Amino acid sequence: MIPEVETEVGRDELGDLRTDLDTDEVVTAWLMLALGKGREHAGNDGYDDSASQHYSWDDTVQNHARVSVGDVIALWDRKELIGVSVIEAIDIASAEKTLYSCPQCGRADIKRRQREKPAYRCGKCGHLFPTPRQKIKSVTTYRSVHGRRWMNGRGLLSGSELRALCDSPKSQLSMRPARWERLRQALLDATGQASTVKDIAAAARLAVAGGHRESVVRTRVGQEAFRARLLREQGEVCAFTGPTPADALEAAHLYSYAESGEHHEYGGLLLRRDIHRLFDLGHIAVDLASGTLDVIPSLHGYPCYAQLHGQPVAVQLRPEHRVWLDAHWLGKRPHA
Repeated sequence: MIPEVETEVGRDELGDLRTDLDTDEVVTAWLMLALGKGREHAGNDGYDDSASQHYSWDDTVQNHARVSVGDVIALWDRKELIGVSVIEAIDIASAEKTLYSCPQCGRADIKRRQREKPAYRCGKCGHLFPTPRQKIKSVTTYRSVHGRRWMNGRGLLSGSELRALCDSPKSQLSMRPARWERLRQALLDATGQASTVKDIAAAARLAVAGGHRESVVRTRVGQEAFRARLLREQGEVCAFTGPTPADALEAAHLYSYAESGEHHEYGGLLLRRDIHRLFDLGHIAVDLASGTLDVIPSLHGYPCYAQLHGQPVAVQLRPEHRVWLDAHWLGKRPHA
């Protein structure tokens, strides 16, 4: 029974909320693991996730084809809930993925050791080794689009509470089915925000079937490992603009990767996504004679780019960087 109290929500609206919340049993929910930098598993290069916007997986992951548009997803990092949303679309593509395994037993259950040497340990046979075995596999990739209904969940539900929402609480799967009615009630108990939970449920029920978008994507082999190495070496810093969240940084080749197909050592810098695009077009370059950024005049009407003109590069450049940047200057600027 709805208590008769004076609130900002009228009595009729409260009744509507209760009715809507009681009629959404058809909603499918998933608990999805998103570890980011806390990832220990080293069987692959991981996934390019941005929790509040998109979540990626491929056909090597169990339950990969069961997730659909309109499903509710709860992302967590094993310790707590990150957030909840509804899948608006799923982009499907093809890519080549680098898989890593133990050189002794061939299993992929390997972990990267933080301080000890050798750097890797096999979880199956216990073998210690400096470099894993590599294999390239063609995979089907999936990426959810879910930013519209994102609800931040930090501090709301613990890892143990989230496990209890699943049919198999002890499951180790990174994508596991969850009971929507349990998740819904847990969110209500934790937040008291019935209207927010109602919006999520309504969006899930009204999602248009067949929301998968197929696209042909040529994914660069080893690109994730290349980006991960740059993050380790350079930190969360855009080489041209300064400190930037990792989610907004891309691994920019200082040469044409399409022509060489190789990830040259010290042949890349981390750049903010918009800066990366403008760099590739030759609209922003590095004048090594002065050690400063050069921005083409047509961008000077945009303050965020105009202020970069004449500014020094935000990271320490190695000799190899300078060679590539000089070639970029000579090759791109005449055509900018």
